[in-house]
Amino acid sequence: ICAALCRGVKEIDLKLHNLGDVPPDVPPVLFTCHSLVNLTLVALVLEDLAFMYCSVANASELNIQSPSLKELTLYFDPPDIDHSVVINAPNLVYFRYGGDIDRVYPLGNMKSLEKAQIYIWFGSETNAAHLYQGICNIRSLTLQISKEIFPTGRLPIFHNLIELEFDGDICFVKFLHCMPNLKKLILKYLNYAGTQWKALCIEIPSCLSFHLKEIEIEIPRIDTLMIEVVSYFLDNAMVLERLIISMNWLTAIEKRKARNQLLQLLKSSKKCLIMIL
Repeated sequence: ICAALCRGVKEIDLKLHNLGDVPPDVPPVLFTCHSLVNLTLVALVLEDLAFMYCSVANASELNIQSPSLKELTLYFDPPDIDHSVVINAPNLVYFRYGGDIDRVYPLGNMKSLEKAQIYIWFGSETNAAHLYQGICNIRSLTLQISKEIFPTGRLPIFHNLIELEFDGDICFVKFLHCMPNLKKLILKYLNYAGTQWKALCIEIPSCLSFHLKEIEIEIPRIDTLMIEVVSYFLDNAMVLERLIISMNWLTAIEKRKARNQLLQLLKSSKKCLIMIL
């Protein structure tokens, strides 16, 4: 491979029929060669593929087509990418993505997908909505997203989702309306205006009334909004069994003040145990 690259090869078609008979890593220069225009990798027994903090230097498209692929990790560094990413992996079970979302195109729904970790820094509403549609069958989702790319149109319904970990400056209630069977919710680093919060909480998501049993909230600061968020869950989560509040970022004095305020809140679920860490 290296000899071909040194001679300025423009096209490489590499077929790996038995991954056990080849070195675990292809030469890094394969992805940075300036002469290479078209690279095709075919691995007949491939189940786990990862691009970790890499930049595919001169590529215009990264096209992943694999019926055998079960785990796919794409972390781009720098996060902004100049090439498009096309994913066609119908049997994918675990998907991790970190980067921009402007040129990422899942082809159809990933019907076998069970868990996804999505970290989006920049992008368009249209492509973010396209990605949500592609992963709407998952059972567990970790999502970090900015309000600038939150779809203003209708989100797909995540019927199978039972666990959500959310980190962003968007009111999470927008997502809860699309997750009717959610059982566990983890909230981190919440940051949004109180007026937006109040406007969105008029209609109660059905998962709060019937399914949500465990909530974990990481509180970066103690203020009126944080108290309102906790109070909202205690008022409306009718079958809640455990509420865990982490205050690792607060001082000892702030923790005591927050604990006194939180323990005075009323709760609708008689089974709910409140744990303050």
